[in-house]
Amino acid sequence: MARFHRRTCIILLLFILFICSMMMALKTLRPDRAGFGDPFGLGLLPELQQRTTFLENKHSPLTAANGDSVTHTNNLHSIALNSIKTSMASVRKLEEELPSPNYNFHVFYYSWFGNPQYDGKYIHWNHPLVPHWDSKIAINYPKGRHNPPDDIASSFYPELGTYSSKDPSVIEAHMQQMRSASVGVIALSWYPPGMADENGEPGEDLVPVILNNAHKYNLKVTFHIEPYKDRDDRSMYSNVKYIVDKYGGHPAFYRHKTSTGRTLPMFYVYDSYVTIPEIWANLLTVSGSQSIRNTPYDGLFIALLVEEKHKHEIHRSGFDGIYTYFATNGFSYGSSHHNWPSLKAFCDSSNLMFIPSVGPGYIDTNIRPWNNHNTRNRVNGKYYETAFSAALLVRSEIISITSFNEWHEGTQIEKAIPKKTGQVTYLDYKPHKPTIYLELTRKWSEKYSKEKEQWLM
Repeated sequence: MARFHRRTCIILLLFILFICSMMMALKTLRPDRAGFGDPFGLGLLPELQQRTTFLENKHSPLTAANGDSVTHTNNLHSIALNSIKTSMASVRKLEEELPSPNYNFHVFYYSWFGNPQYDGKYIHWNHPLVPHWDSKIAINYPKGRHNPPDDIASSFYPELGTYSSKDPSVIEAHMQQMRSASVGVIALSWYPPGMADENGEPGEDLVPVILNNAHKYNLKVTFHIEPYKDRDDRSMYSNVKYIVDKYGGHPAFYRHKTSTGRTLPMFYVYDSYVTIPEIWANLLTVSGSQSIRNTPYDGLFIALLVEEKHKHEIHRSGFDGIYTYFATNGFSYGSSHHNWPSLKAFCDSSNLMFIPSVGPGYIDTNIRPWNNHNTRNRVNGKYYETAFSAALLVRSEIISITSFNEWHEGTQIEKAIPKKTGQVTYLDYKPHKPTIYLELTRKWSEKYSKEKEQWLM
């Protein structure tokens, strides 16, 4: 009898050790970076999480001691191995499909869209027609608002329909699309809490959601600070502090390593030229009265250049670089490709970053019907590739893309589909697929990476 009890105790002890070993093995299969919901970690696979939880509960030593230990052990071993094989195959497939993110490719992203399902009403899809500033011209053009979902404020129609930026499935799809394009950084349009553009609603609550989803896809997020009311040196300091304090610790928060070895957050400042250089200098120069330099909130502040004279004002203001934003070659001095070499030379001599902005085309006549002269035809992708070629020619460290989803101005690289409703026929990407501009972005991201290796040789 004593020998039987001893053998039973040994079997039970060995079984407990086996259970512990299996749990440790399953735990070590989850990569370190899988925290925060990384898609390449096993956390992406809910079926595995459910099975693992089920197994841990069902096959605990106490439960197993009351049943057939050999049967339970065989079931655990078989189910665990099948789960691991299935999940690892899914992870490998996902990694094969998605190219590596290029953190020198930044894309402007807008989270201002809404629909009745998520927001109780349409937001931005029903954007009003903007009247011309000259009343004599304005009377020749239509007025009013668009009426979604069939009539939207865009010349193209999104594959995802008149989506809400709050829709989790939309955010997920956007992250997948951006990662598939080999983009690395999302330049998120941002207003301070409680503020929005005149046609939108405050969207600060979405920032953590976007950061979390970006992290799943190894994307980073930087902030594209919009011209909110009363933007000046004091409010900018306060808002930069808010952003860094609230989001600076998130793994998706973007920081750029400078040539001096510092790693700093980056902020694009839209319409920076509407504020005089003296105000910016208070914030952005070491001797300024509101100086942010050499504080925990220091960063790389990138100003929008429209006119040639802005380059001197930007330098005097204390900015760290310039970007050109507009996807209309010839519309402004900054957006004209032939001016990029001289702008790059000026930036090099002034210790500034030059970040040209490329885009697939431009058409905003569904919100500014009088602006047809600034339309830029996509020419089946040739316009986009010409812009990329011009950007690579000046060897800029970072290239920005206008835009992922600025549907109003027709600069989006997001998937669009053919659609005809009533009297409205939307433009589309034919003869190519809805993914063509994502694919072209990936192509030029890979080309950039190869050429950059040659620059450094």
